[in-house]
Amino acid sequence: MLIRDIFDARAYWPARRESPTECARRAESFFRLLSRCDPIYARWFEQADSRKKALQLQFEPTCDTFVRFFGKKKYQVGMDLGFLFAAWTGHAQGHGGMVMLSCGSAAERSSNSCLLTLPRELPEKERVLSLPVLTEVMRALVLSWEPDNGGIVSEGYQQLRNQPVGIPHMGWLMYFSRRRGEVPPLPEPVRTESVEDKGTLIILTPGRFNGHDPAHVALADQVRGLLDRAGLLKELG
Repeated sequence: MLIRDIFDARAYWPARRESPTECARRAESFFRLLSRCDPIYARWFEQADSRKKALQLQFEPTCDTFVRFFGKKKYQVGMDLGFLFAAWTGHAQGHGGMVMLSCGSAAERSSNSCLLTLPRELPEKERVLSLPVLTEVMRALVLSWEPDNGGIVSEGYQQLRNQPVGIPHMGWLMYFSRRRGEVPPLPEPVRTESVEDKGTLIILTPGRFNGHDPAHVALADQVRGLLDRAGLLKELG
């Protein structure tokens, strides 16, 4: 029996100075598109020191709300470092998700990012960890944040092939912006699709990827080698 794998959705982009209003517009777009992916993303709460307190901090993810959040000192990192914000769906552990957002940073050595934890428990896990839903999750990330790279990342595979934060990670789904270059031909069963004019989404396996499955690991390693030779895994300035 294969060991179960854990996934999250990630997007990274380099230094990009953006105002609170610009970041708020992107955040509103992301949460709006995410809410269409699955019912668990319909309600959001600010994080707090306790579950009880956090459940009193529900908010509507509108542009005005995020402008207000990004105006608070607790969400401001400092000069040129943008904003840090986290939100939670309010579900019991493993049944919902959390967004961790770093945006608006112009610092050259600081990576902007958006990370969405995905359900780990049934029934939400079975429903969300499907290609139709995860493809829409990636589209929400790409269309809202216009990242450099991202993906639906397997914890099992990352434990085997650990990479620094911000470097393109292999995963069940992977995204590369046009800025990174052209995606080369990839072996079956891998397929690709465009995300409007932003870049390319790579889908490694038609069924759920498992970073503990030797066949899946071998395929991921093969694709990783091809992407590396095409220059897609290098750091961009």
